[in-house]
Amino acid sequence: MSPLPDKYRVALVQMSCGPEPEQNLQKALERVADAARRGAKVVCLPELFEAQYFCQREDHSLFDLAEPIPGPSSEQLAKAARQHGIVLIASLFEKRAPGVYHNTAAIFDADGSLRGLYRKMHIPDDPLYYEKFYFTPGDLGFRALDTNVGRLGTLVCWDQWFPEGARLTALQGANVLFYPTAIGWHPAEKAEFGAAQHDAWRTIQRAHAIANGVYVAVVNRVGFETGNVRGKSAPGQGLEFWGASFFCDPFGRVLAEGSSDREEIIVGDVDLKALEEIRRNWPFLRDRRIDAYGPITNRLLDAR
Repeated sequence: MSPLPDKYRVALVQMSCGPEPEQNLQKALERVADAARRGAKVVCLPELFEAQYFCQREDHSLFDLAEPIPGPSSEQLAKAARQHGIVLIASLFEKRAPGVYHNTAAIFDADGSLRGLYRKMHIPDDPLYYEKFYFTPGDLGFRALDTNVGRLGTLVCWDQWFPEGARLTALQGANVLFYPTAIGWHPAEKAEFGAAQHDAWRTIQRAHAIANGVYVAVVNRVGFETGNVRGKSAPGQGLEFWGASFFCDPFGRVLAEGSSDREEIIVGDVDLKALEEIRRNWPFLRDRRIDAYGPITNRLLDAR
């Protein structure tokens, strides 16, 4: 086995999604090839990139979008990882069994092998984000997986608001946390709350990087969507996905960031020697009081 690199490049594919899943997959594969040409050794795609964000409505027919893993889409993604010699992180609608579906990140290594799965743990249920209708909560726990470039962790979208998930993944040795994402504004709320929502989203993930001494890579989709899948849209106002994919270091410094309204590939470099130096000076993992954290497993700490 060849030694792991001290430095490597990651790429985040910020893309829009149309009504035809097959076309979205082909677009993603083209962007993956472009990222590899730019020197990326790890490429991450947005959450559920094969379709417009269909969770804007509850529709039983949309379960037909799901595939088993391995399956037709994952086979094409594995082939791309092998062809380009990259680690590829892809968020898929997984059909695990009849009536059991997951929002799953598949991690393919540079030889095309399926290194592992992460099934989204935190499932939202909000207006136009009706994910509890579609997805069974993950049962694999938080995971860091060994790859051609080292140990990586993947969480998915709503997971990004929970420090526990980031911590437990980092404690398994992940040097980078990847967050495939589909997040946007409700049009009626954007004027009043849009700036604050985006700032909170950016801030919480930068905090994960700082608190855990890791790089954080967040990849979002872009564009206005009505959940149109093969010509059938959701009723209502739709969602404006805000893009702004970004990559930050263990100080929380944003090293690369995308626009709010364009498709693009965001690249940044992981430097494991710099990560080691930051952790030596800010030894948060060393100084944790693990003897005092037992109550964290309670829903609330009610007054006695």
